[in-house]
Amino acid sequence: MAYISPLLTNIVTIVKKASVNLSRDFSEIERLQTSIKGSLDFTRIAFDKAQKGIAVELSKFGDTYPVVFAGKNPEKLKSYFSVSIIEGLANFAHGNPWFGISVALIDNGVVVASVIYNPALDELFFAEKGKGAFKEGFRSHERLRVSAKQELEGALVAVKPDVNDKETTYKFINNVVGATGDVRVSGALGLDLAYLAAGKIDAVIAPNAMQASIAAGILLVKEAGGMVLDIEQKDTRTEDLKMVLNSGNLMAVNFNLSQKIAKVLK
Repeated sequence: MAYISPLLTNIVTIVKKASVNLSRDFSEIERLQTSIKGSLDFTRIAFDKAQKGIAVELSKFGDTYPVVFAGKNPEKLKSYFSVSIIEGLANFAHGNPWFGISVALIDNGVVVASVIYNPALDELFFAEKGKGAFKEGFRSHERLRVSAKQELEGALVAVKPDVNDKETTYKFINNVVGATGDVRVSGALGLDLAYLAAGKIDAVIAPNAMQASIAAGILLVKEAGGMVLDIEQKDTRTEDLKMVLNSGNLMAVNFNLSQKIAKVLK
């Protein structure tokens, strides 16, 4: 049984509360897929409503931890909540259940607590620095561990496209496919990282990612025994998590594959 601190318990409660209306709106989205107008307008309304709701709830932590949403710059803040309210927004808008809420508490530049929740599949992942990563269960929580995969052949690697650098994206995807025989582009980076922590994906490559999309997942991966590196760094034996948070050029992987994946990307 995982110990969940009062702090993390409060974050989980807030995330689940925000997901109630989001789940209801997603059900409506699924029905709108067959309409002529489509679901884009409805998606914007659902997004804004969920964002306002979670901002109100997180504000109860006080001025110590202001809320910074995806796409916003934390500027000189050292301690804050980094939030992606619908991680996988395009999936949500198309009635695809691969989306989630991602919340990370960053204290003095370090991610200390995180929650990623997919309300459509009712899968909740959480971690606290130094206390492990877990998937919520009905009676007990499942301890997360990254995979023990050692060879690139047959490895499952998720790649997040960089819409501003298609050439790099094509290179990464082609190189990964050539080395592993497969690749995943899911559209929800936070969930990819949660699945990496759970051992269901072997590596995640994400150039130029938003901080809110990776912050919570970084802690999950680290607490599950994985490595988090900057794509551009030369020495893959060491980590600099603050650099990854700032650059957004993330490579998350199990230890066995770290140097092999880095070589493929180069």
